[in-house]
Amino acid sequence: MSRAAVSAASQGLVGCHVCCNLASSSQHRCPRCGSALHPRKNASLQRTLALLITACMLYVPANLYPIMYTDSFGSTEASTILGGVVLLIEMGELPIALIIFLFSVMVPSGKLMTLFYLVWSVERASGLDARQRSQMYRITEFIGKWSMVDVFVVAILAALVHLGGLLVVRPGVAAVSFSGVVIITMLAAETFDSRLIWDKEEENQRGS
Repeated sequence: MSRAAVSAASQGLVGCHVCCNLASSSQHRCPRCGSALHPRKNASLQRTLALLITACMLYVPANLYPIMYTDSFGSTEASTILGGVVLLIEMGELPIALIIFLFSVMVPSGKLMTLFYLVWSVERASGLDARQRSQMYRITEFIGKWSMVDVFVVAILAALVHLGGLLVVRPGVAAVSFSGVVIITMLAAETFDSRLIWDKEEENQRGS
């Protein structure tokens, strides 16, 4: 028989975000490290959803517009993220193409969909239990930072090829949009309070 989910909040306790110490919800400062205590993040779902919608709006130009321009012998060639992946495949650089596709396309879109699902699951019944959704959140939060790899590649290329003088690589507007997507989704993961998952689980068990 599985144990019923019991949150710290229902027991009059609050966890410190810094040292993970449990303290009384009546306290405003952690007795161990002195950090401010928050039983739950204010308007967590609303702020997370607003950030996710903003990231989706930026994700469109990030994929439609060029992420970099290549100037060579008087001609300029623009490359989108997917166009760059195709170009790398045609050049025989399959491993690099796979890395760019994974971290510049799959990771950002997967993170957006996962966070949308987690926000939705707090308000609606979900096929996954609270433990599985918590694991999804931790994985999403961990891998999010690696989705900046495409911007890093453009920055490195721009720095290297400028040294040659014959070839110049310039970042495009998509690089700014893509950076915005990554930063905003990281903020969305931070504003989402994963403890709400367990609050919903406890509420469902009490109602059953």
